[in-house]
Amino acid sequence: MFFLALRSVRQRPGRFAATLLSAFLGAVIIMTFSSLFDTAAAPGTDDASAESLTLSASVVGGYGSLLVFFAIASTLTVNVRQRASETHLLRCTGATPAQITRMVVGEAVVVATVATLAAVGPAVLGGRVLVGLFQDSGQVSERVDPVFGPVALGSGAGIVLLATAGAAFLAVRRATRAAAGARTRRGGRGRALAGTAAVVAGAAGISTTYAMDGTEEMLMAFPAYGAILLSVGFAVLAPSLLGRVLGRLQAPVDRVGGASGYLTTRHLRRRGAELSGVLMPMIIFTGIATATLYIQAVESDWVTASGLAKTVDDKNVETLNLVVVGIVVVFSCVMLVNSLYAATSYRGGEFGRQRLAGATPRQVLGTVGCEAVVLTLTGLFLGTVAGVAGIIPFTMVRTDQVLPDQGPGTWLAVVAVATAATLGTTLATARTTLRTPAVDAVAAAA
Repeated sequence: MFFLALRSVRQRPGRFAATLLSAFLGAVIIMTFSSLFDTAAAPGTDDASAESLTLSASVVGGYGSLLVFFAIASTLTVNVRQRASETHLLRCTGATPAQITRMVVGEAVVVATVATLAAVGPAVLGGRVLVGLFQDSGQVSERVDPVFGPVALGSGAGIVLLATAGAAFLAVRRATRAAAGARTRRGGRGRALAGTAAVVAGAAGISTTYAMDGTEEMLMAFPAYGAILLSVGFAVLAPSLLGRVLGRLQAPVDRVGGASGYLTTRHLRRRGAELSGVLMPMIIFTGIATATLYIQAVESDWVTASGLAKTVDDKNVETLNLVVVGIVVVFSCVMLVNSLYAATSYRGGEFGRQRLAGATPRQVLGTVGCEAVVLTLTGLFLGTVAGVAGIIPFTMVRTDQVLPDQGPGTWLAVVAVATAATLGTTLATARTTLRTPAVDAVAAAA
């Protein structure tokens, strides 16, 4: 099966492009920040510099590892789902589920290995740039030289390979069970429990903010992590939340969108579980980016208004917040674009059947655009709720105001990025897919 995996990757590399990109970016980020551990442990690094480097590597490394798994899992899940006919053919020729699982996991490991090797060079450069930025801000001594050593290589290769193999195993196992008609009620119940637990924990963290003193140095931690947990909880509960939103929007969408609106709501209801994968990165991106940027801005203004000079710890926290937002933006956009591209391009047969039934390419494109708008509004709403839930308590306790002074500009920028990624990818992919003649598209999907 490993031979089949290697041969499959060599014959159809385009199939694994999304997974390769996710693994490559993940390896670059993890190895870049893990190199800070090597630098901190190097001879001649003073204690204050080592503390700043270790803190940054630990926090960002944890976030990076989770995002790597989610990004790779989202692309592999779509990849495995699109290969249902191929999997069925292998089963018909005698392959067992265990053999298919080993083949898919083997393919993923091959791709992850290539991505990790390709990421070494950019990670070395990134580590040097990162140490230079810390030195410019005064968090690390100028005498410290960047080091890229075994910790960076080991953590990057280990985390990416394990995340890829685990995500591939879960994706093919889920697809195999679904093809065999296995019941998924237990999985749905587990997802609901996990999402509810994250929402409850996030709400508890945010509520704790009101019990803190307004001058407490660690006040930021509670609303920030609470907003993150709320975002993750909403993302996990996306399938059920999408269904409830559609229940509210069905009538107005039908009236405004006409035939396209009618088809939109029916299609979203029928494929809510699949399309919720698009909502997950959008909710996480909107919630975390909004909460972190506003909370950090309020904190910086408060420190300035208090006449206090920023300490090294303050600079560390600010740097970590901005870096984490940057990582979330990159991975969320990658996950969003990959999911949208795969989900839209996979519908070539569906688009062909609609055109053979009398729909024009413009009408099909209108339906796809309407679906993208509904998904975008749903994701932005849930992400904004999670972000605002952390911003308001922090602003009230820190400054005695309800809303921050920064205004809606930051939120509008976040919304613009998410909207552009969603609508741009969906419409561009659909337009490309519609260039295939309807008869050919239906035949290819058969």
